[in-house]
Amino acid sequence: MALFAAATGLFPGDVSRAVAQTSDLVSRSEFRVCADPANLPLSDDTLSGYENRLAELFAEKLERPVAYTWFPMATGFVRNTLRANRCDVIIGYAQGHELVLNTNHYMTSAYSLIVPRQGSLSGVNTLSDTALKGKRLGIVAGSPPASHLVRNGLIAKAKPYALFVDRRVESPAIDMLKDLRAGDIDAAVLWGPIGGPLVKTEFKEFQVTPLLQEDHPPRLFFRITMGVRPGEKVWQRKLNSLIRRNRSEINSILLDAGVPLLDDMGTETLKEQ
Repeated sequence: MALFAAATGLFPGDVSRAVAQTSDLVSRSEFRVCADPANLPLSDDTLSGYENRLAELFAEKLERPVAYTWFPMATGFVRNTLRANRCDVIIGYAQGHELVLNTNHYMTSAYSLIVPRQGSLSGVNTLSDTALKGKRLGIVAGSPPASHLVRNGLIAKAKPYALFVDRRVESPAIDMLKDLRAGDIDAAVLWGPIGGPLVKTEFKEFQVTPLLQEDHPPRLFFRITMGVRPGEKVWQRKLNSLIRRNRSEINSILLDAGVPLLDDMGTETLKEQ
């Protein structure tokens, strides 16, 4: 609260009024979602992603229609959507990010190793496995697993893919899996909630193994929340309640999409009910 006051020039007596006013920015007639129009398997403007399904679930519970503000999820996404008051929630946002106020997490997942089901790497479950020595791995540049590739002597041969792109014109995850199919790389390291659904729908010859066995930092599992505007505590609590009360339906949507779900500590995978 003190940091909020310092940043805005408000004193403690004014902060509560500012928070109350901020709550008025949330639409009471629509569930206004900030989303990427070309970010499958998460979201797209044909409403085919699993984040679109989650949005429909929450809108149904709130008894409001979904209304989207579309913007590429790259530099400026939060500033041009949520912070511009054009929408009220980002469906998927990593826990602890300072640009948004996080709800409670609704899923925990991990970066995963993707390899051919019948290949020589099908039994690998850690990036320190000697079976990966000399192999060429696909890796999203700047993502946490890159540090593990460096530690295990795998980075020199690795093929990097861009982290921040406009998915309307470039799809690094799909490009990586196509390269794996073509034999240009031997394995792919992808964020599970992206790689898992792509394997389930388009690259069925591959298997997805969450990387839960790494002994050194950085950790490769993350809790995913919904993001709302800083100060929107009433809205945050409402969404927290919906997450808590609809956990089984949320898990069902995610598992059906192919997302590798973990327990809260990131140590075990959750299975379909």
